[in-house]
Amino acid sequence: MNCKRDRQAKPPAPQRRKRYSFCDAGGSACDSAIICLCLSLVLAGCGVQAKSNPQDEAPPAAEVVPAGNSSVVTVDHPEQFAVVTAGKYDAAPELNVTGTVTPDVSRNIPVISIATGRVLEIDARLGDTVTKGQLLLKVQSADISGAFSDYRQAVADEVLARAQLARAKTLLDAGAMAQKDYEVAVDTEDKAKVTVETAEDHLRVLGADKDHFTAIVDVFAPVSGVITDQQVTLAAGTQGLASPNPFTISDMSHVWIVCDVFENDLKSVKLGEFADVRLNAYPDRTFRARVDNIGPILDPNIRTAKVRLEVENSGLMRFGMFATATFHGMEKQISAIVPSTAILHLHDRDWVYLPGGGKSFRRAEVLGGITLPDNTQVVSGIKPGDQVVRDALVLENSVEQ
Repeated sequence: MNCKRDRQAKPPAPQRRKRYSFCDAGGSACDSAIICLCLSLVLAGCGVQAKSNPQDEAPPAAEVVPAGNSSVVTVDHPEQFAVVTAGKYDAAPELNVTGTVTPDVSRNIPVISIATGRVLEIDARLGDTVTKGQLLLKVQSADISGAFSDYRQAVADEVLARAQLARAKTLLDAGAMAQKDYEVAVDTEDKAKVTVETAEDHLRVLGADKDHFTAIVDVFAPVSGVITDQQVTLAAGTQGLASPNPFTISDMSHVWIVCDVFENDLKSVKLGEFADVRLNAYPDRTFRARVDNIGPILDPNIRTAKVRLEVENSGLMRFGMFATATFHGMEKQISAIVPSTAILHLHDRDWVYLPGGGKSFRRAEVLGGITLPDNTQVVSGIKPGDQVVRDALVLENSVEQ
C-alpha cells in the first residue's frame, strides 16, 4: 500500500517502473534492488568486446642481448646479418691536406718612381694585365728640372775644360808653358767629363731623357704580369723611394700553394717530391706541384707546419683560391678493403663488427683510408681475409633497440 501511494505522488522514470514492476513480481523492494544491480553488472560484463593487437600478429623481432663487454653483442638470429670477407688493396699511402693559392714573392715586382712630384696621368689600374715597357703613369717632378740644370752646367764646364786643354797643349809644344801647368789642364778636362757622365746617369735614373728636356717623367712596367696592388691615384703626390710603391706587378705564370700539415703527418712530406693539387673551383682538374719548402716553425695553437708547393699556373689559379694537395708515399702498402656499408662512423671514429663465434659479434675500431666506388680502404684495425658484417649500421640499430 505504501508503494502505491509513492507512485501516485511522483511518477517514476521508465527504468524505475521496470525495477518496481520486477520488485512487485519478485518480492520486497530491497531484494529486487540487489537483484537488479547484479543483473546490470552481468549485462555490462557481457557487453565488453576484446580488441585485437596488430603487434601480436607480427613476427618476433631479433633480440639483441648485450654481453658483459660493451663491444660484444649477442643476437638470437645471427643469420639475419650478412658477413663478408675483407679484400686486399695494394697502393701507396696518401696524405690529403688543404691550402690556398698565394703569389710567389720572388715574382712580385714593385713599380717605383725615383722622382718626387705630382701624378698627372694613370694609364693602368688594379687587376690589369700589362706587358714589359707599357706606360703606367706620368709624374711631374721638380727633381727633373734640377737634374737638367746640373747636366747643362756640366756640359758647359766640359766644353771650357776641353778648350783650355787644347790651348795648354799648344803652349806646351811652343815651350811657353810648364809641364805641371799642362797636367793641371788635363786633370780639369778629365773631371769635367766625369761630371757630365754623372749628370747623365742622374737623369737616366730619374727616368728622363737628356736629349728631350721636360719636367714630366714617364713610368713604365718593368716586367709583364698582373697588377696586384695599387697605391696611387690621380693628382696624388709621390715621394720617390720614401712613399709606397705606386704599383706591384705579379708574374702569375708560377704560384705557390701554401698548406698546413699536422705535426704527425710531416713524415709523409719531403723536399723535392711532387704532390697532386686540386682546386675547389675546378675539382676535375689535377695540377702537379713540387714541394719547395717545409716551414721550420710549428704553429703552437694547431700544431701544423707551413708546406709550400710551387706549381705552374695555366691561368685558372687565382690568389686566395682554396686547394687540396695529395702527397703520395714512395712505398706501396697492403691494406684491407671492405664495402662502405661495413664501416660505422660513431663518436668521430670508424668501427666494424666482427663475428665473435656463436651468436655474438664484436665491435672493433679501424682507421679508414681512401674511398673507392662502393668500397672503402681500411688502413689499420683489420687485415685482408677478416670477416666483417656487411651492414654495420643495421646491427648497431638493433643493438640500440
